[in-house]
Amino acid sequence: MIKSASDFIAEAQQLCNCIDVVTAKKLADQTDSVIILDVREPHEAAEAKLERSINIPRGLLEMKVQNHCTEPTTLILTHCAAGGRASLAAARLHEMGYSNVHAVTAKFADIKKIFD
Repeated sequence: MIKSASDFIAEAQQLCNCIDVVTAKKLADQTDSVIILDVREPHEAAEAKLERSINIPRGLLEMKVQNHCTEPTTLILTHCAAGGRASLAAARLHEMGYSNVHAVTAKFADIKKIFD
């Protein structure tokens, strides 16, 4: 049986902490050390991005995240266009040893309204 993208996303969402945008904003505001990872493709981020975010496409996450975060307990909020890639990224970051990772499972327009 071939697994679909939605199957992988559902599995990832069982492994990671999925939160809404209001909860994400509260977490970000309560800490001095937060990394907001935009895991969309560069052309998506070029169209619109959060002021405080770092764009690392999902396909390059494992290779580039340590350039921005070396502390495993740093709060990391992942986001994308709708939550699927953010969930996949959060699950992978958890597998890599990051312990304070949350996937913001909301549409980018809603995230931008709250964060910017």
